Amino acid sequence: MSQYQIAQAFFEACETGKGWDVCQTWCHSDATFACQADALADTKTLSAYTEWMKGLLTPIPDGRYVLTAFAADEARGSVVAAAEFHGTQTGEGGPVAPTGNSVKSDYAYVMQFDGDKIRHMTKIWNDVQALRELGWA
Repeated sequence: MSQYQIAQAFFEACETGKGWDVCQTWCHSDATFACQADALADTKTLSAYTEWMKGLLTPIPDGRYVLTAFAADEARGSVVAAAEFHGTQTGEGGPVAPTGNSVKSDYAYVMQFDGDKIRHMTKIWNDVQALRELGWA
């Protein structure tokens, strides 16, 4: 599999809430994570992030992505995905009781490879806007 195909498989699994049990297939076991968003400030590993995404689908059970771009930068060993997250908080488990509010939030992943596995991922996301739309902030 190419880095592009590996990144696609990882992205699909992560965004559909498969968690680390599945996502680790395409990642180094100690893969790191970074995001300059308060909601994810304490999330430093890719395993923790994939579990966070899995957990997000409890209060937002219809959570889904709409992919807007996907590209490989072979010279730098990176794959970039841009997407929109859509969903409505109808489930329990969020920071507040179900609000019935919907969100459409833009985000991007920059997945950096070491060989045929993801070594690090950076998420670019405006968490304040997303949390405000959901009624969580």
